[in-house]
Amino acid sequence: MDLISPTYIINEKIARNNIRRMAAKAAENQALFRPHFKTHQSRLIGRWFKEEGVTAITVSSLSMADYFASDGWNDITVAFPVNLHEINLINRLSGCIRLGLTIEDLNTVKQLDQLLTSRVDLYIKIDSGYHRTGLEPADRDEIVAIVVAARGSRNLNFKGLIAHSGHTYQARTIGEVYTIAALSLECMKMIKSWIPDSDRCLISIGDTPSCSLLDDFGGVDEIRPGNFVFYDLMQMQIGSCQFEQVAGVVACPVVAVHSHRNQAVIFGGAVHLSKDRLEVAGQTVFGQLVEWTGLGWGKPIPESYLVSLSQEHGILEAPSAVIRKLIPGSWIGILPVHSCLTANLLRGYRTLDGVDLDHLSGF
Repeated sequence: MDLISPTYIINEKIARNNIRRMAAKAAENQALFRPHFKTHQSRLIGRWFKEEGVTAITVSSLSMADYFASDGWNDITVAFPVNLHEINLINRLSGCIRLGLTIEDLNTVKQLDQLLTSRVDLYIKIDSGYHRTGLEPADRDEIVAIVVAARGSRNLNFKGLIAHSGHTYQARTIGEVYTIAALSLECMKMIKSWIPDSDRCLISIGDTPSCSLLDDFGGVDEIRPGNFVFYDLMQMQIGSCQFEQVAGVVACPVVAVHSHRNQAVIFGGAVHLSKDRLEVAGQTVFGQLVEWTGLGWGKPIPESYLVSLSQEHGILEAPSAVIRKLIPGSWIGILPVHSCLTANLLRGYRTLDGVDLDHLSGF
C-alpha cells in the first residue's frame, strides 16, 4: 500500500456488513432507516447504503445536504437546529429535494413561515437527557404551540419529534446504554401523547450505542445512527461493537523511537485524530495500536496506546518488545477513539484494495 502521510484505511467488506446489519434491524422493527451521514461524509460510501435499499438520510449541516443532494439523494433531514442565515440555501434545496429541518423554538417557526419559498418537513428537537439542544418535558406549552403553528403554515409540514441520546457515549456498560435508551424513549412517548392528532407525529432516535445494542426499538418510527458504519475504540469500550466490526484504522508513519522510554513518535497528531480521549486502566489514551501488515490490520496490541497528542505529533507508549520492532519509517495502525472526527480531519479514505474515497471536507 503506497502511503505517504496519515491515512484512514477502510475495510469495505466490514463497513458494508455494518450497513446491512443495521438496515435489517430497522426493517425488523418496521422503522425507517435514515442513517446519519455525518460520520463518513462520502458520496461513494453513501452509495453503499443505496445498495442496501436506503432512500432517506440524515446530515448535520445544509452544506452536507447540498453535497449529497448533488449525488442523487432527495430525502434529507438536517438534524441540527436551523440557522436562519442560511435561508437562501434552504430555499434552493427545498425547491429540488424533500428537506427536513430541525427547530426548538416558536420564533424560528414563525420566521421560517415568512421566509420559505418551498415546503419543508419540520421536526421538533427534544432533549431526552443529553442536555445539548432541544426542548424538555417542562416545555410542554412551547412544544404544543410549535406544532399548532407549523400545522397552520403553508410551507411547514410538521413531521414529529427528533432526539439524539448522545449521553450513551458516556456509558461504559451495556446496561447503562439500555437504561438511557429506555428513559429517552419514555420521554419521547410522553411528549408525543401531548401532541394533537398524535398518530401524525413521528418519533425519530439516533445514537449508535442504542441502535447497535437494542433489538426492540419500542415502536419508534425511524432510526438515525451514523458512527456504526465504521465504529471505533469508544464504541468498543461502550460495548456497541466487537473489534471485528471496526471498519477503519489510521495508518501512520513512525518518525522517531525512544526505546529508553518505551515510546515512539508518529506522524499522527491532533490534526489527524482529534483530541477525543478515553480512560483505559486509569490512563488517558487517544488511540490503540493494532497489528499492521502493510496490506491491512490485525488485532489490537495490548498495553499499546497513544498517550499524548500535539498538532502533528503522536506519542505511542507500548511494551519494550513492541517498541523494539519499530524504526523511523515503519508504518503502524491506530484504532481511533472517535471515527467521526477522525474522518473529518483526514478528509478522505483509502480502501484495502487501494481505492481512494471522497469526503466532503476534502472536496
